Order: sequence, then C-alpha cells, then structure tokens
Amino acid sequence: MSASIKFGTDGWRAVMAREFTFENVAIVAQAIANYVKSLGHAERGIVIGYDARLLSDLFADTIADVLTANGIPALVTDRDTPTPVTVYTIRARGLAGAVMLTASHNPPQYNGIKFIPEACHPALPETTDAIEEQIACCLQHRETVKRDGNPSLKQVVDPKPDYFEHLHEILDTRALAGLKVVYDPLYATGRGYVDGFLREIGAQVETIKGERNPAFGGSLPDPNPQNLALLSQRVRETAAHIGLATDGDADRFGVVDADGEMITANQVIVLTLWYLLRKLQPASGHAVRTVATTHQVDALANSHGAITVHEVPVGFKWVGSTMARTGALVGGEESGGLSVTGHIPEKDGILADLLMAEMVAKEGTTLKGALAQVTEKTGMYLTQRIDLHVTEATKAELMRRFREEPPANLNGLHVVGTNSIDGVKLLLENDAWVLVRASGTEPLIRCYLEAHDVETLSGLRDAMEELVLGA
Repeated sequence: MSASIKFGTDGWRAVMAREFTFENVAIVAQAIANYVKSLGHAERGIVIGYDARLLSDLFADTIADVLTANGIPALVTDRDTPTPVTVYTIRARGLAGAVMLTASHNPPQYNGIKFIPEACHPALPETTDAIEEQIACCLQHRETVKRDGNPSLKQVVDPKPDYFEHLHEILDTRALAGLKVVYDPLYATGRGYVDGFLREIGAQVETIKGERNPAFGGSLPDPNPQNLALLSQRVRETAAHIGLATDGDADRFGVVDADGEMITANQVIVLTLWYLLRKLQPASGHAVRTVATTHQVDALANSHGAITVHEVPVGFKWVGSTMARTGALVGGEESGGLSVTGHIPEKDGILADLLMAEMVAKEGTTLKGALAQVTEKTGMYLTQRIDLHVTEATKAELMRRFREEPPANLNGLHVVGTNSIDGVKLLLENDAWVLVRASGTEPLIRCYLEAHDVETLSGLRDAMEELVLGA
C-alpha cells in the first residue's frame, strides 16, 4: 500500500482511508522535513494549508507534529485555505516553503499533499525527485519518522489579512466597488475570499454554494460549464455584471459573462494580457503560455510589438518558473491556471477572477465585448480539446508514430513544422495547430486543436479521430 506513494509536481494524491492514511501522511511529512533540513532552511519554518475535504485539518496537524518534531517551525492555517493564499504566506512571512493538503478538483474521497518551495511556484523536478527519494528511505526505515511534535514550534495563523493587503496593492478597488457579482466557490475552499474581498471594498455580491461541504454537494469542485449552471442562471436572473467561481483549492478559476455564458480559460488568459497591456502600458515585456494554450496570446503580443512569448511544457511549474525568471506580465495554461506580474508565480483563481471583474468595471464592457476588441487586433481563434480512448499498446505506438512519422497534412492543411516540447505539436498552415499528448494515468490520447474558423476546427477534429481511433 505505502509503496505506491509517488510525489510529483502536484504532490501525492490518493483515496483517503485506503492509501491516504495518517501513517502515510506522516511518512511524506518526514520526507519533506528531511529535504528542507538538507537545504539548511529548517529554522525559517513551513506554512501548512489545507482544503475543505474531510479530515484535512487533522492531516494538517499530523504534518505539523512531524515538522516540529524535526525542529521545523510549523504555521498551520486557522481554517481551510486556498492554495494561492497558503503560497503567498511563504513570501509574506519569509518562510522556507509550504505544504498544501489538497486534491484540487478530484472527487471528495481523494486527498493530496504537495510541497511548494520558497520560490513560490510549483516544485520543479529536482525538488520533487529529491522528496520522492526521501519518501523511499522513510518507507524502508519507518522508525526514522518523528511524530512527537513540539508544541512550542507550532503556531496557528490567519493568512487572509496579508493576502488581502496584497490584493489591495495590485487591484483597482475603487472600480471593483461598483460591480454586481455572483460568486460560486463550489462548497470549497474559496469561500470568503473572492466574495469576502469584494464585500470588504463595497461591491454587491451574492454567494451561492457558499457553505463548506466536504462532499461538494455530490459533484466535483471543478468550475466547468455543467457545474456552473446555477451560477450562469443567477447571473442572468440578478442582472449581475459577472459571475465568478473557483475550484476545490481556489487555484483555478471559472468566469461567466453577464449573459450567463461561460468564458473559456484560453479566453481569460488572452483578456488578462490585453487588459494589462492597456492598464500598465509597458514598453516591452514577456508572456508565458503552455504548449497547449491558445496562440491568440502570440497574436496579441505581436500586435503590441514588444512582448516576447515563451512557450513551455504543460504544467504550471514551467509557467511559474519562467515567469519568475522573466518577470512576465502574464502566465497561463488552458486548464485554468493564471498569474500576473507583481504576484506570486503560482496559479491563483482568486486573483484571476478579480482581474476579470476589474477589467469589466474599468473598460465598461462585457467580457464578450472585450473579446470582440481583442479579435479586431488578432483575428478569430477557436480551440477545442478531445480525449480519445485507446489501448495502452496503441497509445505508445501512436505517440511513436507522431514523433517519428508525423502526417504530411491534416484535413487538407500542410504540416509546416513539429514541436516536441511536450507531446507532439503539429504546426499547420494558416496558424492552425494540433497537439497530441498521451495521458500518464489513463489509456487515452488528448488532442488539443486550434483554428480560425468552425469549419477548419471541425475538420481537424474529424481528421484526428480518424488517425487515432483508426490506428
């Protein structure tokens, strides 16, 4: 059972009471303690946050006991706390890092642990590999796990005031105060953050699904169109300016326009860059997107003339580390991750939501109205993702074929180049593209598509289904 602990960028996730037990949580905590001590950072302390899932507060106490038993000060948040707020606490208090208990938007029976280092972006492979090595050692030598916590090194903290003070510094609160907003935390950890900040500055806010429910109302804490149907309805019924949502640990966002229609993550990333270019008017700068994220970011950057776009593999660890290195204006991924200049290089659904609200207030337009202004500069960009189920053997063979023998054309469009940053990206004529990635956990191929019109996008989808499912 314990031997299955794998600690990647998103840490370790497993089903509670099956693999995710207090025993195994203590083992992972000891591994993190060993890693932090190896860096010589133990005395700076670690903040421990946790999401709204069942038993998360008790798991947090277990981690605190192990850390303090190892001489590492442990700051435990006073309630379930969003991942970005927990991570911001590293910077606010000069800590060595954070441990976050969350399974994000996974089903309620899951929980997870991840470690975020002092750089405040998701851990890179050298960090997670080192922690995984320590986990292996602890599994072999369980007697080395220290469990008798030192109460004098444990402190309960409220991270919200520091985080809200930071939001006041980077947002136009006067503009936000004039808005009417509906917010949906999906019964999860964002409660009291998006809506709490807006109420604090005088905005009119209605919160739905605002109580803590470890079962998330029988659904997943994932801000997708199906789960945000009630949010869309309430936005229309109340004539709100915008609807906002966050996922299970509030690091990903959901945004609904005034007509109740959801705006995609790709569109939010583009709108954020467009708005910051107008708001900050930089002479030059950088933007970061993953290989799976819309090229409309590039087109918008080109229209400005002095914005360099960095394409990175899928995963916010690559976005965040590149943002930290370049000081980028915006970093984003199509799965709902976003951060901006002046903030931590970690995805933050709270800030993403509030930036979209500020843009609506400052620009005096709807989200679609703003998108229309962007499209005038860049042309239309349409994106889609399809998941195609195949056997494990077929998955491996397909990825080999795409790497070594890519097709010469798709749906009549010539393949003008390939990109193997992550998976295989086929670059087509007319700035269309297809990215093919194999799932690491399931027998399926994920295809990301982008084109400038519905007909081309549909044709690319048909071509990829034929290529993959006909293999």
